[in-house]
Amino acid sequence: MSETLKRLAAVIESRKPANGGDPEKSYVARLFKKGDDAILKKIGEEATELVMAAKDARVSADKSKVLYECADLWFHSAVLLAQFDLTPQDVLNELARREGISGIEEKAARKAD
Repeated sequence: MSETLKRLAAVIESRKPANGGDPEKSYVARLFKKGDDAILKKIGEEATELVMAAKDARVSADKSKVLYECADLWFHSAVLLAQFDLTPQDVLNELARREGISGIEEKAARKAD
C-alpha cells in the first residue's frame, strides 16, 4: 500500500473518539461522532461533485477539479472504511483478488449466490 494511504489511514484511525479524537478540534472526529449516516451523506455529496466535475471537464478539458473531487471521495471513503474497522489495504486486497476475473463473469457469479 502506498505510504500516503498508510499515513491517511493512521490519522483517520487516531481521530476516532475511542482513540482520543476530539470532535471540537477534528472534522473526522466530528464525522465519527455523528455516525454512519453523516459519513454516508458526505460520500454521496462527494460522489455527486466528482460526477459534476467530470462532466465539466468534458467541456473545459480542465481535469484539476476531477482530481480534487476524486481525492475528496477517496478521503471520505477511507473514513467510512475506518468506521467499519476496514483499511485501504483491505480494498487493495479485494481488488487483487478480482484481478484477472472478467467483470461480466464476476457479476454473473454474484447473481448465482
